[in-house]
Amino acid sequence: MNMVMLSQIKVFSKPLVANLAKLGIGNLQALLLHLPLRYIDETHITAIRDLRTGESSQVEGEIVHVEVTYKPRKALIARLEDASGQLTLRFLHFYPSQIAALKVGTKLRVYGEVRNGFFGYEVVHPTCKAVGEKTVVAETLTPVYPTVAGLTQANLRKAIRLALAQGILTETLPASVYATLQLPSFMASLQALHNPSPEVDLHVLENKSTAHWRRLAFDELLAQQLSMRKHYARRRSVSAPQFSPSKQLVSALLKSLPFALTGAQQKVALEIERDLSQPHPMQRLLQGDVGSGKTIVACMAALQSIENGWQVALMAPTEILAEQHYRKMLTWLSPLNIQIAWLTGSQNKKDRDAAMAAIANGSAQMVVGTHALFQEAVQFKNLGLAIIDEQHRFGVHQRLALRQKGQPEPHQLMMSATPIPRTLSMSYYADLDVSVIDELPPGRTPIVTKLVSDIRRDEILQRVREACLQGNQAYWVCPLIEESEALQLATANDTYALMQNEFPELKIGLVHGRMKSAEKQAVMTAFSAGNSQLLVATTVIEVGVDVPNASLMVIEHAERMGLSQLHQLRGRVGRGTTKSTCILLYQNKLSETARARLKVIFESNDGFAIAQADLQIRGPGELLGVRQSGVPMLKIADLERDVDLLETAKKMADQLLKNYPAEVENHLERWMGGAGELVKV
Repeated sequence: MNMVMLSQIKVFSKPLVANLAKLGIGNLQALLLHLPLRYIDETHITAIRDLRTGESSQVEGEIVHVEVTYKPRKALIARLEDASGQLTLRFLHFYPSQIAALKVGTKLRVYGEVRNGFFGYEVVHPTCKAVGEKTVVAETLTPVYPTVAGLTQANLRKAIRLALAQGILTETLPASVYATLQLPSFMASLQALHNPSPEVDLHVLENKSTAHWRRLAFDELLAQQLSMRKHYARRRSVSAPQFSPSKQLVSALLKSLPFALTGAQQKVALEIERDLSQPHPMQRLLQGDVGSGKTIVACMAALQSIENGWQVALMAPTEILAEQHYRKMLTWLSPLNIQIAWLTGSQNKKDRDAAMAAIANGSAQMVVGTHALFQEAVQFKNLGLAIIDEQHRFGVHQRLALRQKGQPEPHQLMMSATPIPRTLSMSYYADLDVSVIDELPPGRTPIVTKLVSDIRRDEILQRVREACLQGNQAYWVCPLIEESEALQLATANDTYALMQNEFPELKIGLVHGRMKSAEKQAVMTAFSAGNSQLLVATTVIEVGVDVPNASLMVIEHAERMGLSQLHQLRGRVGRGTTKSTCILLYQNKLSETARARLKVIFESNDGFAIAQADLQIRGPGELLGVRQSGVPMLKIADLERDVDLLETAKKMADQLLKNYPAEVENHLERWMGGAGELVKV
């Protein structure tokens, strides 16, 4: 399918083409798929006496009065009269040209939402059109499109009318794809959405529930599935080192552990072992709730790679988490005579050079670090497996850079403690194999979550004092480091000073993201060793810090945090056998969204249920970490509303790739415009 550029079409002026380009529209396909945000019903005129408050209506009449008032605030007021009554038009922002257009005797047609005003019905900032002899009533609902400055709705509607008239609305895929779903044609769908019939229920249309919306949502989901499956198939055609199952190292590790693996850990470990024995690169996402034991499973995969003579890289998003992994690996792997290197951006030159030399000559069998691992200067002798923790924190290109450190391409294991809702996994992760650890290790006591208003802060401080004096440890989490006048949030530094005054008998630590790594690590080590009882921290402790003796967490301004973040933070307690509590302190004036978030976190300890709610509240972009990664977001389909279409698209994708390769390419070009070839990791 050839893309027809707008600049090639004579009826499109240069200024119009330039303005459309600001919206990212450069060809006819993109213009046709620039769909309305909402619609207005200008297909009939309503008499003023028949207006209803709260409804949007179109009224035609004559201006009988106009004035600029100055109390209670400056406004342009006009009264429109028809045979049945008068309607007040109110403009709070206006230009001299508008005053001229509203002079007494002018015939106007106005559209807007009706409300009760001081003089009866009124409309604030209506759209107005002068009425002449040739003015006709619209035959279809009027679409309202996303636009930019300089591009009026009228010009955008005209451009889309011209695009529809070009007649390139052919089908990309065989008719049989749509027959079983009883979906209309692509042409009929676009015509219906750009020029909807007045008989269509406006509510259903704006909810994108009509058959025409569903047709386009299905096409978009199918394009996403086809793109992902293409990447999956391409990766299986690439060669990778084949690792035989470990005969010695894994069993030696398991014998040394003071605990047995759960059934879920064993199942997932087998899936990974099988992947590593294949001749193509593993791309597996290992997800499990906080504390479910992902790290030991990753360590078993690392040992399989090392026993086969290949190096392993383990990358974490923060130095605190990377260092924790490093210390864990030292504990588990040093007794097995495995050499581990540590590489991070804050190292001194001598240590860094020594680590890089060990990585290059292969004496470092396992390398743990931050994003410093994928800098150009780092050369591996034979990287066989890359393990990436909290994978959503890294962009696609960063993950790719680490993968390119090995020849042949190394296997890749991504880990996430932010459970991924099923629909998100089916769509954005359709090119990955997914393993889930859905069972917590035995002996974990459930965490009790309490919602407490900030006005009861003194009670909470007393609770912290009692917990610490009884030999337990506590976290006090604050969201920001520096004072923000707008938000007036307590800062970590101020809170630390307050806590020292409040608890002179306790040893208190402070950790935040602006501290140097060595300082941070010293504070964390002291807390882990039990040398401090209370840790004041920002959300840098969100991932990975493991202190079994910590049984109480207080999170300030919990209403300002995302659900997954709250769940991650809460997972820092309850890691031992002591009964643990997480107290969410909130300000009394809660928004509806904040109230909904806190209700979910209070009622559920299930990471998947929480992630599903987070998806509904915040959308997929936040959960995926795609803000920085370039993964194309869905524009029409909605993962919750269109789950049945997603399941159908998932079932169809492989068959279509096999039986209709040329048609699939056309479909991807229409819907992804090259994004189907996006580097996807």
